[in-house]
Amino acid sequence: MPVRESVQRIAVFRALVLGDVLCAVPAWRALKAAYPSARITLIGLPWAAELAQRLDCLDDFIAFPGYPGLPERPCDLCALPGFFERVQRERFDLVLQMHGSGAIANPLVMCFGGRRTAGYFVPGAYCPDPDSFVPWPTQGHEIERLLSLTDALGLPQCGTSLEFPVHDTDRRALRRHGFDPECRYVVVHAGSQLRSRRWPLERFAQVADVLGRLGCTVVLTGTAAERALVRELRSRMRVPAVNLAGCTSLFELGALVEGAQLVVCNDTGISHVAAALRTPSVVVSSGGDVARWRPLDARRHRVLWHDVPCRPCAHDLCPSAHECALGVSTDAVVEAALDSLGENIHAA
Repeated sequence: MPVRESVQRIAVFRALVLGDVLCAVPAWRALKAAYPSARITLIGLPWAAELAQRLDCLDDFIAFPGYPGLPERPCDLCALPGFFERVQRERFDLVLQMHGSGAIANPLVMCFGGRRTAGYFVPGAYCPDPDSFVPWPTQGHEIERLLSLTDALGLPQCGTSLEFPVHDTDRRALRRHGFDPECRYVVVHAGSQLRSRRWPLERFAQVADVLGRLGCTVVLTGTAAERALVRELRSRMRVPAVNLAGCTSLFELGALVEGAQLVVCNDTGISHVAAALRTPSVVVSSGGDVARWRPLDARRHRVLWHDVPCRPCAHDLCPSAHECALGVSTDAVVEAALDSLGENIHAA
């Protein structure tokens, strides 16, 4: 189903959270390379507006107000008519449904009024156009799954690396938070959107203490909603730490990750930021689909997990004994962290 006709206005629909969106960048890069003069608009969650502004492969952004059945944000029903009017007014030549398998998203994107719409469908379920929609891949990394659509469109790939543009203003802002980015430091990020995806705080504290005793400044990060969680983590630690939870913007966090010796975190958005910025990381995956979401560079980014029959898990709270998290030992994470740091760290 290669696209050969003139395409000047393209919309990509992916209204998801940070890591999910970053995994789509290689496909968008291929799209931009194939249509360099086209204006490519991301239709996504409001948080992604600045990311869209910074990425060279995107040109515009339309905020998605939510939709019944899609869990990423509560649906603003009053905003939907204006949203559809705005999208239809753009008269897109091509709309790409890159949100997921399409069970709910396909009927939605067909309302965007694109001259042609392509995307994914589940075999046996609603398929808007057999010539433009491909079966949703159930295996493989998320980056590869999304590239399968641009492959089907006949667009050459432009690599699989992620992008997270950090500016000098982001780097300078770290000093305004009272942090010296010139010091040798590691980032410890204990939060995650789902509580079931969090490795125990006491184990994060033990790892942070080891790294602190070896001479690294330990920087604790998290969202504003995770401030209490990070305060509890800090209270369990025995070494000093800098607590920046809720203090940084998304791209200031990127600047912090960029300058770090190492990131230790759960399988959440910051893991993909570290992958994009090529900062070594140790990631504990509790309940996640490791093959789908782990960074592709397995040498730079160490992912530790304990296999259990209920993986992957979508529960907010584990209905069992959290075996997937407890099966990853503190010693294993410390060993991976020290191996990643290598000769860059010495006992104080």
